[in-house]
Amino acid sequence: MDLDLRLLRYFVTVAEELHFGRAAARLYISQPALSKQIRKLEDQLGGRLLERDSRHVTLTARGHRVLPDARDMIALATRISEQTTESGAVRIAHIFELQTSRIVADAFAAAYPDVQLIERSLDSLRQLDALLDKRLDVAVLRVTAPMAARYPTGWRFHRLRLEPMYLVGRPGDPPKATASLFERPVEVFADSPASGLYNAHGDYLTAFERHTGMSMRWLGNPGTFGHCLAAVHRATDAAYVLEFESYAARYGDVGIPMHHPAELQPYYPWCIAWRDEPLSPAVTNFLRIAEHTARQHNWHLPPHHSALPWVPPDDPTDSTQAALSTSSPR
Repeated sequence: MDLDLRLLRYFVTVAEELHFGRAAARLYISQPALSKQIRKLEDQLGGRLLERDSRHVTLTARGHRVLPDARDMIALATRISEQTTESGAVRIAHIFELQTSRIVADAFAAAYPDVQLIERSLDSLRQLDALLDKRLDVAVLRVTAPMAARYPTGWRFHRLRLEPMYLVGRPGDPPKATASLFERPVEVFADSPASGLYNAHGDYLTAFERHTGMSMRWLGNPGTFGHCLAAVHRATDAAYVLEFESYAARYGDVGIPMHHPAELQPYYPWCIAWRDEPLSPAVTNFLRIAEHTARQHNWHLPPHHSALPWVPPDDPTDSTQAALSTSSPR
């Protein structure tokens, strides 16, 4: 029997969460697709691994027996992968086309052109899973309070960047420095809590909704900038899109205005994370270059402007509040 390691990873994730929605969000697939893959694994193994109804998920006796072996097989595959990976390589991941990790990767490649970068695309939670599972060497991600509480050991992180969020208008809107969060509907390209694909970005936006009392339009996550831009061009009503600076500047490049929020300036806290273990020289140098790049671009201290700065109040990032206190309104 040829077992698919991907199916085993799906099973282990569901066994850890005992909830298909949360497991699907961790795996960044839809809940129906996850259920289908679990049934496929059960068919291959000839028996049920999970009992599920509308409210509960539990392991069957067979599931309890399979779980430790599944974990061992995944760990073995990871060790084999590490042995076949170039010893000097650094494995990282990007979140769509957001630029923080790419800027660091470019700086590292310029400083160490002989070290291979192996790059993937993973959201924050999947990056953390891959880091702890030794499928990544470094993660550039948003760390949430639940992530830090769930995995209290085995890794380390610190803040790399506070990325400002902008309000992006519609084609033909007049340029202006600021716009009110409340003068138009505010849209977000993100998966809602009910989508089954809710992630660290969604968690950030939910916190912002609660703080401001807004009710934003959740448009789903089309991923690449090109898809987001096309959606803005298709829109027929007046609204703003709350966007990362990484994307907002690209809207500006094609003539769509970007504005600082007038009432409150949200910042998205990016972290760099690594395993809490002896590091290879290549990974050590990557972390050093990342910190140098953050200082070079002044990523640690937000630029001064009139709106009060905001990050989620439960953000676990080191020194975030200290940094924000230096950027109070003039």
